[in-house]
Amino acid sequence: MPLVFFVSSVLKDFWFSGNGKPETGNGSWMQAEFNVELGTDDHCLEMPWASPDGRMHFLDLRERPELLLDITEAAHNRDLAEFLSVLNHASSIVQTAKCDTWLTDELDAEDEIFGAPWKFGSYVDLIFTEPMRQMSIIEHEEFANSLVHLLTKVPDFAAAADFVLRRCYFHRPNQSPDHSDDGYCLTFYLHGYGDDEDGAKKSWSIGLKLVQNAVMQLSARKK
Repeated sequence: MPLVFFVSSVLKDFWFSGNGKPETGNGSWMQAEFNVELGTDDHCLEMPWASPDGRMHFLDLRERPELLLDITEAAHNRDLAEFLSVLNHASSIVQTAKCDTWLTDELDAEDEIFGAPWKFGSYVDLIFTEPMRQMSIIEHEEFANSLVHLLTKVPDFAAAADFVLRRCYFHRPNQSPDHSDDGYCLTFYLHGYGDDEDGAKKSWSIGLKLVQNAVMQLSARKK
C-alpha cells in the first residue's frame, strides 16, 4: 500500500526515479532518523504523567476525543489538532501522550544544511496501545525504522524528523502507585525550516501530515 502524500505546492515539482523514489533537483530526501536514549540519565516518561503541581496531566484522547479541546498547543494549530485526532483514533496502533510546539530563529549547527533562518518545531510522545507492544523494545525499533524508511522516500522540503526510543513506566489501574511496568515509548521530534515564520511552519505542517499518514499506513499493516 503506497504512502499517500498530502503535499502543497511546495512539493509539486518532483518526479520519480527508476527505483521508485521521488527526486528533487538536488537529489536529496527528507531528513529522518531513529535514535536510542535508554541511559540512566536520559529522559523517560511515566504514564499517566502529571506535572508536580497537577495543573498539567495526561489526557486520554483515545478514550475521550473531546478532550482535544483542552490541549493548549492544539487550540490554535489546526494541523497539530488533526494529527492528535487521527493518531488517537481506534484504527491507530499508537496513541499520543504529550506534546509541545515552538518557533525560533536560534538555530543549531545541524540546522545549517537547510539554509533557512527560521525553525518551527514540535515533539509528540507516542505509546503503543497494546500492553504487550508497550513492553517490547523490538516492536518499537521495528516501528521507528519503518517510519524512517517511509519518510526517506519523501522529496526534500526543509524538514527533519527524529524518533527517539525512551523508557516509559506504565502505572496500571488497580496497581499500587509505587508500582509500574517497565516499557518504552517513542518521542517524535519534527522541525520545519523557512525564510520566515510562515515558511517554517508550512514546512513543518507538510512533514507532520506525512508522518501522520506513515503511522496510519503502518497501523493498517499491523492491525
